[in-house]
Amino acid sequence: MLYIIRKYIFLLVYCAFVSTIVNAQQVQQNVDSAKEFSLSDLQAIVLENHPVIKQAFLLGDEAQAKILSALGKFDPKLESHFARKQFGHKDYYSNWQSELKVPLWLAGADLKIGYDKNYGEYTNPQYYTGRDGLTGVGLNIPIGQGLIIDERRNTLKQAKAMAKYADAEQVKQILTIWFEAVKEYWNWYYTYKQYQLLKNGVDLAETRYKAIVRQTLLGDKPPIDSVEAFIMVQDRKIQLTKLDVELQNATIVLSNYLWDESNVPVELPTYAIPQRIDSSYSDVDKIKLNELFDYALNQHPEVLKLQSKGEQLDIETAYRKEMLKPKVDLSGSLLTRRNTFGDYYPDYYDFAWKNYKVGVNFAFPLFLRAERGKLREVKIKRQDVDYDLFQMNRNIRNNITSSYNTLSGYKRLLIQQDVNVNSQQTLLTAEIQKFSLGESTLFLINSRETKLIDMKIKREELVTNYQKKIAEIYYKAGTKQNVTP
Repeated sequence: MLYIIRKYIFLLVYCAFVSTIVNAQQVQQNVDSAKEFSLSDLQAIVLENHPVIKQAFLLGDEAQAKILSALGKFDPKLESHFARKQFGHKDYYSNWQSELKVPLWLAGADLKIGYDKNYGEYTNPQYYTGRDGLTGVGLNIPIGQGLIIDERRNTLKQAKAMAKYADAEQVKQILTIWFEAVKEYWNWYYTYKQYQLLKNGVDLAETRYKAIVRQTLLGDKPPIDSVEAFIMVQDRKIQLTKLDVELQNATIVLSNYLWDESNVPVELPTYAIPQRIDSSYSDVDKIKLNELFDYALNQHPEVLKLQSKGEQLDIETAYRKEMLKPKVDLSGSLLTRRNTFGDYYPDYYDFAWKNYKVGVNFAFPLFLRAERGKLREVKIKRQDVDYDLFQMNRNIRNNITSSYNTLSGYKRLLIQQDVNVNSQQTLLTAEIQKFSLGESTLFLINSRETKLIDMKIKREELVTNYQKKIAEIYYKAGTKQNVTP
Protein backbone atom coordinates (compact mmCIF):
# COMPACT_ATOMS: atom_id res chain seq x y z
CA MET A 1 0.00 0.00 0.00
CA LEU A 2 2.85 2.38 0.88
CA TYR A 3 4.47 1.59 -2.46
CA ILE A 4 1.27 2.55 -4.30
CA ILE A 5 1.01 5.84 -2.43
CA ARG A 6 4.64 6.70 -3.18
CA LYS A 7 4.13 5.82 -6.83
CA TYR A 8 1.04 8.06 -6.94
CA ILE A 9 2.94 10.93 -5.33
CA PHE A 10 5.77 10.46 -7.82
CA LEU A 11 3.27 10.72 -10.67
CA LEU A 12 1.85 13.93 -9.19
CA VAL A 13 5.31 15.49 -8.91
CA TYR A 14 6.23 14.29 -12.39
CA CYS A 15 3.03 15.75 -13.81
CA ALA A 16 3.76 19.01 -12.05
CA PHE A 17 7.26 19.03 -13.51
CA VAL A 18 5.93 18.28 -16.99
CA SER A 19 3.29 20.99 -16.54
CA THR A 20 6.06 23.43 -15.67
CA ILE A 21 7.90 22.56 -18.87
CA VAL A 22 4.70 22.90 -20.90
CA ASN A 23 3.98 26.28 -19.35
CA ALA A 24 7.50 27.43 -20.19
CA GLN A 25 7.02 26.24 -23.76
CA GLN A 26 3.73 28.12 -23.98
CA VAL A 27 5.42 31.26 -22.70
CA GLN A 28 8.09 30.83 -25.35
CA GLN A 29 5.41 30.38 -28.01
CA ASN A 30 3.78 33.63 -26.85
CA VAL A 31 7.15 35.35 -27.10
CA ASP A 32 7.66 33.96 -30.60
CA SER A 33 4.29 35.36 -31.66
CA ALA A 34 5.33 38.85 -30.56
CA LYS A 35 6.84 41.38 -32.93
CA GLU A 36 10.62 41.59 -32.76
CA PHE A 37 12.01 45.12 -32.65
CA SER A 38 15.61 44.73 -33.74
CA LEU A 39 18.56 47.09 -33.55
CA SER A 40 18.36 47.58 -37.30
CA ASP A 41 14.74 48.71 -36.90
CA LEU A 42 15.88 51.24 -34.31
CA GLN A 43 18.65 52.43 -36.62
CA ALA A 44 16.26 53.03 -39.50
CA ILE A 45 13.95 55.12 -37.30
CA VAL A 46 16.59 57.11 -35.42
CA LEU A 47 18.83 58.03 -38.36
CA GLU A 48 15.92 59.07 -40.54
CA ASN A 49 13.47 60.76 -38.18
CA HIS A 50 15.11 61.85 -34.92
CA PRO A 51 14.93 65.66 -34.52
CA VAL A 52 18.54 65.92 -33.29
CA ILE A 53 19.70 64.08 -36.43
CA LYS A 54 17.71 66.47 -38.60
CA GLN A 55 19.11 69.35 -36.60
CA ALA A 56 22.64 68.10 -37.24
CA PHE A 57 22.09 68.33 -40.97
CA LEU A 58 21.36 72.04 -40.54
CA LEU A 59 25.04 72.53 -39.68
CA GLY A 60 25.99 71.69 -43.25
CA ASP A 61 23.34 74.04 -44.61
CA GLU A 62 24.61 76.81 -42.35
CA ALA A 63 28.18 76.27 -43.56
CA GLN A 64 27.06 76.45 -47.19
CA ALA A 65 25.24 79.68 -46.40
CA LYS A 66 28.50 81.14 -45.06
CA ILE A 67 30.32 80.10 -48.23
CA LEU A 68 27.61 81.81 -50.28
CA SER A 69 28.05 84.92 -48.15
CA ALA A 70 31.83 84.86 -48.73
CA LEU A 71 31.30 84.47 -52.47
CA GLY A 72 29.32 87.69 -52.31
CA LYS A 73 32.61 89.59 -52.05
CA PHE A 74 33.28 88.56 -55.66
CA ASP A 75 29.94 89.80 -56.95
CA PRO A 76 30.09 92.51 -59.65
CA LYS A 77 29.07 95.88 -58.28
CA LEU A 78 27.37 98.68 -60.15
CA GLU A 79 27.63 102.21 -58.75
CA SER A 80 26.25 105.47 -60.03
CA HIS A 81 26.35 109.00 -58.64
CA PHE A 82 24.54 112.04 -60.08
CA ALA A 83 24.50 115.64 -58.95
CA ARG A 84 23.36 118.79 -60.74
CA LYS A 85 23.09 122.46 -59.80
CA GLN A 86 21.35 125.22 -61.79
CA PHE A 87 20.87 128.72 -60.44
CA GLY A 88 20.12 132.04 -62.13
CA HIS A 89 19.79 130.49 -65.57
CA LYS A 90 23.30 129.07 -65.18
CA ASP A 91 24.44 125.44 -65.23
CA TYR A 92 26.79 125.36 -62.31
CA TYR A 93 27.55 121.70 -62.78
CA SER A 94 26.07 118.44 -63.95
CA ASN A 95 28.10 115.47 -62.71
CA TRP A 96 27.31 111.82 -63.42
CA GLN A 97 29.76 109.02 -62.60
CA SER A 98 28.89 105.37 -63.23
CA GLU A 99 31.11 102.36 -62.77
CA LEU A 100 30.81 98.56 -63.04
CA LYS A 101 33.39 96.86 -60.84
CA VAL A 102 34.06 93.15 -61.37
CA PRO A 103 36.34 91.50 -58.75
CA LEU A 104 38.74 88.95 -60.23
CA TRP A 105 40.04 85.88 -58.36
CA LEU A 106 43.44 86.14 -59.97
CA ALA A 107 45.88 88.42 -58.12
CA GLY A 108 43.09 90.19 -56.28
CA ALA A 109 42.53 92.48 -59.24
CA ASP A 110 39.37 94.41 -60.12
CA LEU A 111 38.10 95.03 -63.64
CA LYS A 112 36.46 98.46 -63.96
CA ILE A 113 34.21 99.82 -66.66
CA GLY A 114 33.18 103.45 -66.13
CA TYR A 115 31.29 106.25 -67.76
CA ASP A 116 31.63 109.85 -66.57
CA LYS A 117 29.66 112.84 -67.81
CA ASN A 118 30.70 116.06 -66.11
CA TYR A 119 30.07 119.57 -67.48
CA GLY A 120 28.99 123.02 -66.36
CA GLU A 121 30.55 126.42 -65.83
CA TYR A 122 31.92 125.56 -62.39
CA THR A 123 32.99 121.97 -63.06
CA ASN A 124 36.63 121.31 -62.21
CA PRO A 125 38.52 121.26 -65.50
CA GLN A 126 40.31 118.01 -64.67
CA TYR A 127 36.96 116.26 -64.37
CA TYR A 128 35.32 118.01 -67.32
CA THR A 129 34.21 115.58 -70.04
CA GLY A 130 31.77 117.58 -72.12
CA ARG A 131 28.24 116.60 -72.89
CA ASP A 132 29.37 113.45 -74.76
CA GLY A 133 30.88 111.98 -71.62
CA LEU A 134 33.97 109.84 -71.21
CA THR A 135 34.14 106.02 -71.16
CA GLY A 136 36.96 104.06 -69.55
CA VAL A 137 38.00 100.42 -69.22
CA GLY A 138 40.75 99.51 -66.77
CA LEU A 139 42.22 97.39 -64.01
CA ASN A 140 43.15 97.87 -60.38
CA ILE A 141 45.97 95.45 -59.45
CA PRO A 142 47.77 95.07 -56.09
CA ILE A 143 51.45 94.29 -56.70
CA GLY A 144 52.42 94.23 -53.05
CA GLN A 145 50.02 93.43 -50.22
CA GLY A 146 47.06 91.40 -51.49
CA LEU A 147 48.76 89.92 -54.56
CA ILE A 148 48.94 86.35 -53.20
CA ILE A 149 45.91 86.46 -50.91
CA ASP A 150 43.63 89.27 -49.87
CA GLU A 151 40.78 89.67 -47.39
CA ARG A 152 38.04 88.37 -49.69
CA ARG A 153 39.98 85.28 -50.77
CA ASN A 154 40.95 84.66 -47.15
CA THR A 155 37.27 84.85 -46.10
CA LEU A 156 36.14 82.45 -48.84
CA LYS A 157 38.88 79.88 -48.16
CA GLN A 158 38.15 79.95 -44.44
CA ALA A 159 34.42 79.52 -45.09
CA LYS A 160 35.19 76.39 -47.14
CA ALA A 161 37.42 75.07 -44.37
CA MET A 162 34.65 75.79 -41.86
CA ALA A 163 32.30 73.67 -43.98
CA LYS A 164 34.58 70.69 -43.28
CA TYR A 165 34.39 71.50 -39.58
CA ALA A 166 30.59 71.63 -39.79
CA ASP A 167 30.50 68.26 -41.57
CA ALA A 168 32.64 66.72 -38.82
CA GLU A 169 30.45 68.23 -36.11
CA GLN A 170 27.40 66.88 -37.90
CA VAL A 171 28.86 63.36 -37.92
CA LYS A 172 29.76 63.70 -34.23
CA GLN A 173 26.21 64.66 -33.25
CA ILE A 174 24.73 61.82 -35.30
CA LEU A 175 27.10 59.27 -33.75
CA THR A 176 26.40 60.60 -30.26
CA ILE A 177 22.62 60.34 -30.52
CA TRP A 178 22.89 56.91 -32.13
CA PHE A 179 25.22 55.61 -29.42
CA GLU A 180 22.84 56.85 -26.73
CA ALA A 181 19.94 55.14 -28.50
CA VAL A 182 21.89 51.86 -28.71
CA LYS A 183 22.66 51.94 -24.99
CA GLU A 184 19.01 52.49 -24.15
CA TYR A 185 18.04 49.66 -26.48
CA TRP A 186 20.28 47.23 -24.61
CA ASN A 187 18.99 48.53 -21.26
CA TRP A 188 15.50 47.72 -22.52
CA TYR A 189 16.75 44.32 -23.67
CA TYR A 190 18.23 43.55 -20.23
CA THR A 191 15.10 44.65 -18.35
CA TYR A 192 12.91 42.61 -20.69
CA LYS A 193 15.05 39.49 -20.19
CA GLN A 194 14.96 39.93 -16.42
CA TYR A 195 11.20 40.22 -16.56
CA GLN A 196 10.82 37.09 -18.71
CA LEU A 197 13.17 35.02 -16.54
CA LEU A 198 11.41 36.06 -13.34
CA LYS A 199 7.99 35.57 -14.91
CA ASN A 200 9.03 32.04 -15.79
CA GLY A 201 10.21 31.67 -12.18
CA VAL A 202 6.78 32.74 -10.93
CA ASP A 203 5.12 30.16 -13.17
CA LEU A 204 7.44 27.46 -11.86
CA ALA A 205 6.78 28.46 -8.24
CA GLU A 206 3.00 28.50 -8.75
CA THR A 207 3.04 25.09 -10.41
CA ARG A 208 5.16 23.69 -7.60
CA TYR A 209 2.89 25.27 -4.99
CA LYS A 210 -0.16 23.60 -6.53
CA ALA A 211 1.64 20.24 -6.54
CA ILE A 212 2.69 20.65 -2.90
CA VAL A 213 -0.87 21.52 -1.91
CA ARG A 214 -2.15 18.34 -3.52
CA GLN A 215 0.55 16.31 -1.75
CA THR A 216 -0.33 17.99 1.56
CA LEU A 217 -3.98 17.08 1.13
CA LEU A 218 -2.89 13.47 0.57
CA GLY A 219 -0.88 13.65 3.79
CA ASP A 220 2.45 13.02 2.07
CA LYS A 221 3.87 16.48 2.79
CA PRO A 222 3.68 18.54 5.95
CA PRO A 223 1.58 21.73 5.75
CA ILE A 224 4.71 23.82 6.37
CA ASP A 225 5.97 22.89 2.87
CA SER A 226 2.91 24.47 1.28
CA VAL A 227 3.55 27.62 3.34
CA GLU A 228 7.14 27.72 2.12
CA ALA A 229 6.02 27.22 -1.48
CA PHE A 230 3.41 29.95 -1.09
CA ILE A 231 6.02 32.38 0.32
CA MET A 232 8.27 31.68 -2.68
CA VAL A 233 5.39 32.47 -5.07
CA GLN A 234 4.65 35.75 -3.33
CA ASP A 235 8.29 36.75 -3.13
CA ARG A 236 8.79 36.23 -6.85
CA LYS A 237 5.57 38.05 -7.67
CA ILE A 238 6.82 41.04 -5.68
CA GLN A 239 10.05 41.01 -7.67
CA LEU A 240 8.08 40.62 -10.90
CA THR A 241 5.92 43.64 -10.06
CA LYS A 242 9.04 45.70 -9.48
CA LEU A 243 10.52 44.55 -12.78
CA ASP A 244 7.26 45.28 -14.56
CA VAL A 245 7.62 48.95 -13.56
CA GLU A 246 11.28 48.96 -14.60
CA LEU A 247 10.35 47.45 -17.97
CA GLN A 248 7.71 50.11 -18.54
CA ASN A 249 10.23 52.83 -17.71
CA ALA A 250 12.89 51.30 -19.95
CA THR A 251 10.35 51.16 -22.78
CA ILE A 252 9.48 54.83 -22.26
CA VAL A 253 13.15 55.86 -22.29
CA LEU A 254 13.75 53.93 -25.51
CA SER A 255 10.66 55.53 -27.03
CA ASN A 256 12.36 58.91 -26.64
CA TYR A 257 14.34 58.03 -29.77
CA LEU A 258 11.33 56.98 -31.84
CA TRP A 259 9.80 59.56 -34.20
CA ASP A 260 7.90 59.40 -37.45
CA GLU A 261 8.47 61.40 -40.63
CA SER A 262 6.21 64.22 -39.41
CA ASN A 263 8.22 64.78 -36.20
CA VAL A 264 5.50 63.13 -34.11
CA PRO A 265 6.70 61.02 -31.14
CA VAL A 266 6.12 57.27 -31.48
CA GLU A 267 5.64 54.89 -28.57
CA LEU A 268 7.18 51.43 -28.59
CA PRO A 269 4.23 48.98 -28.68
CA THR A 270 3.74 46.65 -25.74
CA TYR A 271 4.00 43.56 -27.95
CA ALA A 272 7.51 44.49 -29.13
CA ILE A 273 10.35 42.28 -27.96
CA PRO A 274 14.13 42.66 -28.36
CA GLN A 275 16.07 40.82 -30.98
CA ARG A 276 17.66 37.46 -30.29
CA ILE A 277 21.38 37.36 -29.64
CA ASP A 278 23.88 35.13 -31.36
CA SER A 279 25.39 32.98 -28.63
CA SER A 280 28.62 32.35 -30.55
CA TYR A 281 30.05 35.76 -29.46
CA SER A 282 31.88 36.02 -32.77
CA ASP A 283 31.65 39.83 -32.86
CA VAL A 284 35.01 40.10 -31.11
CA ASP A 285 36.73 38.24 -33.94
CA LYS A 286 34.98 40.35 -36.57
CA ILE A 287 36.43 43.59 -35.19
CA LYS A 288 39.71 44.47 -36.88
CA LEU A 289 41.60 46.82 -34.61
CA ASN A 290 44.10 47.99 -37.23
CA GLU A 291 41.31 48.95 -39.60
CA LEU A 292 39.56 50.86 -36.82
CA PHE A 293 42.81 52.60 -35.89
CA ASP A 294 43.42 53.69 -39.48
CA TYR A 295 39.86 54.89 -39.87
CA ALA A 296 39.85 56.77 -36.57
CA LEU A 297 43.14 58.56 -37.21
CA ASN A 298 41.82 59.86 -40.53
CA GLN A 299 38.04 60.05 -40.26
CA HIS A 300 37.20 60.51 -36.57
CA PRO A 301 35.01 63.64 -36.21
CA GLU A 302 37.23 65.14 -33.51
CA VAL A 303 40.31 64.60 -35.71
CA LEU A 304 38.56 66.16 -38.71
CA LYS A 305 37.49 69.13 -36.61
CA LEU A 306 41.07 69.74 -35.46
CA GLN A 307 42.36 69.33 -39.01
CA SER A 308 39.80 71.86 -40.19
CA LYS A 309 40.90 74.30 -37.50
CA GLY A 310 44.49 73.77 -38.59
CA GLU A 311 43.55 74.44 -42.21
CA GLN A 312 41.79 77.64 -41.23
CA LEU A 313 44.82 78.80 -39.25
CA ASP A 314 47.13 77.97 -42.18
CA ILE A 315 45.00 80.18 -44.41
CA GLU A 316 45.04 82.92 -41.78
CA THR A 317 48.83 82.58 -41.44
CA ALA A 318 49.30 83.08 -45.19
CA TYR A 319 47.03 86.11 -45.04
CA ARG A 320 48.87 87.62 -42.07
CA LYS A 321 52.22 87.13 -43.83
CA GLU A 322 50.77 88.94 -46.81
CA MET A 323 49.91 91.84 -44.52
CA LEU A 324 53.65 92.32 -43.82
CA LYS A 325 54.20 93.52 -47.38
CA PRO A 326 53.86 97.16 -48.36
CA LYS A 327 50.57 98.11 -49.96
CA VAL A 328 51.15 99.05 -53.58
CA ASP A 329 48.11 99.28 -55.85
CA LEU A 330 48.32 100.10 -59.54
CA SER A 331 45.29 101.37 -61.42
CA GLY A 332 44.93 102.24 -65.07
CA SER A 333 42.19 102.85 -67.61
CA LEU A 334 41.97 103.44 -71.35
CA LEU A 335 39.67 106.34 -72.17
CA THR A 336 37.40 107.26 -75.08
CA ARG A 337 34.63 109.67 -75.86
CA ARG A 338 32.84 107.06 -77.89
CA ASN A 339 29.46 106.09 -76.49
CA THR A 340 27.95 104.71 -79.72
CA PHE A 341 29.23 102.56 -82.58
CA GLY A 342 27.56 104.40 -85.46
CA ASP A 343 29.03 107.87 -85.11
CA TYR A 344 32.44 108.94 -86.27
CA TYR A 345 34.98 110.10 -83.75
CA PRO A 346 38.50 111.30 -84.47
CA ASP A 347 41.29 108.86 -83.60
CA TYR A 348 42.52 111.07 -80.84
CA TYR A 349 39.11 110.71 -79.10
CA ASP A 350 38.97 106.89 -79.46
CA PHE A 351 40.68 104.14 -77.42
CA ALA A 352 44.42 104.68 -77.76
CA TRP A 353 47.48 104.28 -75.58
CA LYS A 354 47.77 108.05 -75.42
CA ASN A 355 44.26 108.32 -73.89
CA TYR A 356 44.57 106.93 -70.41
CA LYS A 357 44.70 107.61 -66.75
CA VAL A 358 46.91 105.78 -64.24
CA GLY A 359 47.46 105.87 -60.51
CA VAL A 360 49.64 104.39 -57.79
CA ASN A 361 48.78 104.04 -54.09
CA PHE A 362 51.49 103.23 -51.57
CA ALA A 363 51.26 102.61 -47.83
CA PHE A 364 53.60 100.90 -45.39
CA PRO A 365 53.62 100.92 -41.54
CA LEU A 366 57.20 101.47 -40.43
CA PHE A 367 57.24 99.10 -37.44
CA LEU A 368 54.59 96.52 -38.45
CA ARG A 369 53.89 95.79 -34.80
CA ALA A 370 50.18 95.15 -35.29
CA GLU A 371 50.80 92.84 -38.26
CA ARG A 372 53.66 90.96 -36.59
CA GLY A 373 51.60 90.54 -33.39
CA LYS A 374 48.62 89.06 -35.25
CA LEU A 375 50.90 86.72 -37.19
CA ARG A 376 52.54 85.50 -33.98
CA GLU A 377 49.12 84.98 -32.39
CA VAL A 378 47.97 82.84 -35.33
CA LYS A 379 51.16 80.75 -35.24
CA ILE A 380 50.68 80.07 -31.51
CA LYS A 381 47.10 78.93 -32.13
CA ARG A 382 48.37 76.65 -34.89
CA GLN A 383 50.87 75.02 -32.54
CA ASP A 384 48.11 74.59 -29.97
CA VAL A 385 45.97 72.75 -32.54
CA ASP A 386 48.92 70.49 -33.45
CA TYR A 387 49.39 69.50 -29.81
CA ASP A 388 45.67 68.83 -29.46
CA LEU A 389 45.79 66.64 -32.56
CA PHE A 390 48.73 64.61 -31.21
CA GLN A 391 46.94 64.05 -27.91
CA MET A 392 43.61 63.30 -29.62
CA ASN A 393 45.16 60.61 -31.80
CA ARG A 394 46.72 58.95 -28.78
CA ASN A 395 43.51 59.13 -26.74
CA ILE A 396 41.45 57.65 -29.56
CA ARG A 397 43.83 54.76 -30.05
CA ASN A 398 44.00 53.99 -26.33
CA ASN A 399 40.21 54.28 -25.90
CA ILE A 400 39.60 51.82 -28.73
CA THR A 401 42.17 49.40 -27.32
CA SER A 402 40.73 49.67 -23.81
CA SER A 403 37.18 49.01 -25.02
CA TYR A 404 38.34 46.07 -27.11
CA ASN A 405 40.14 44.53 -24.14
CA THR A 406 37.00 44.91 -22.04
CA LEU A 407 34.94 43.32 -24.83
CA SER A 408 37.30 40.34 -24.97
CA GLY A 409 36.95 39.99 -21.22
CA TYR A 410 33.16 39.95 -21.50
CA LYS A 411 33.40 37.21 -24.10
CA ARG A 412 35.42 35.01 -21.74
CA LEU A 413 32.99 35.74 -18.88
CA LEU A 414 30.02 34.83 -21.06
CA ILE A 415 31.54 31.51 -22.02
CA GLN A 416 32.20 30.74 -18.36
CA GLN A 417 28.70 31.87 -17.37
CA ASP A 418 27.14 29.58 -19.97
CA VAL A 419 29.01 26.67 -18.38
CA ASN A 420 27.83 27.73 -14.93
CA VAL A 421 24.19 28.03 -16.06
CA ASN A 422 24.27 24.57 -17.64
CA SER A 423 25.83 23.11 -14.51
CA GLN A 424 23.26 24.78 -12.27
CA GLN A 425 20.48 23.49 -14.50
CA THR A 426 21.87 19.98 -14.08
CA LEU A 427 21.91 20.39 -10.31
CA LEU A 428 18.32 21.63 -10.31
CA THR A 429 17.12 18.76 -12.46
CA ALA A 430 18.86 16.26 -10.17
CA GLU A 431 17.40 17.94 -7.09
CA ILE A 432 13.89 17.68 -8.52
CA GLN A 433 14.40 13.99 -9.20
CA LYS A 434 15.67 13.47 -5.64
CA PHE A 435 12.70 15.40 -4.29
CA SER A 436 10.31 13.15 -6.21
CA LEU A 437 11.93 10.19 -4.48
CA GLY A 438 11.64 11.84 -1.08
CA GLU A 439 15.41 12.35 -0.74
CA SER A 440 15.46 16.16 -0.92
CA THR A 441 13.59 19.16 0.43
CA LEU A 442 11.58 21.97 -1.07
CA PHE A 443 14.05 24.45 0.40
CA LEU A 444 16.91 22.98 -1.67
CA ILE A 445 14.84 23.04 -4.86
CA ASN A 446 13.85 26.68 -4.30
CA SER A 447 17.44 27.60 -3.51
CA ARG A 448 18.85 25.94 -6.62
CA GLU A 449 16.08 27.34 -8.80
CA THR A 450 16.58 30.86 -7.45
CA LYS A 451 20.31 30.49 -7.99
CA LEU A 452 19.66 29.39 -11.59
CA ILE A 453 17.43 32.40 -12.25
CA ASP A 454 20.05 34.73 -10.76
CA MET A 455 22.77 33.16 -12.91
CA LYS A 456 20.64 33.54 -16.05
CA ILE A 457 19.98 37.17 -15.17
CA LYS A 458 23.70 37.66 -14.64
CA ARG A 459 24.32 36.15 -18.05
CA GLU A 460 21.87 38.61 -19.64
CA GLU A 461 23.64 41.43 -17.84
CA LEU A 462 26.92 40.27 -19.37
CA VAL A 463 25.25 40.05 -22.79
CA THR A 464 23.98 43.61 -22.37
CA ASN A 465 27.40 44.94 -21.38
CA TYR A 466 28.96 42.95 -24.21
CA GLN A 467 26.65 44.52 -26.80
CA LYS A 468 27.12 48.01 -25.36
CA LYS A 469 30.87 47.60 -25.53
CA ILE A 470 30.69 46.66 -29.21
CA ALA A 471 28.78 49.86 -29.93
CA GLU A 472 31.25 51.80 -27.78
CA ILE A 473 34.24 50.56 -29.77
CA TYR A 474 32.78 51.84 -33.02
CA TYR A 475 31.68 55.08 -31.37
CA LYS A 476 35.18 55.74 -30.05
CA ALA A 477 36.54 55.01 -33.53
CA GLY A 478 34.28 57.71 -34.94
CA THR A 479 31.88 55.45 -36.81
CA LYS A 480 28.74 53.49 -36.10
CA GLN A 481 28.30 49.76 -35.83
CA ASN A 482 26.84 48.25 -38.97
CA VAL A 483 23.69 46.56 -37.72
CA THR A 484 21.76 46.48 -40.98
CA PRO A 485 21.08 42.84 -41.88
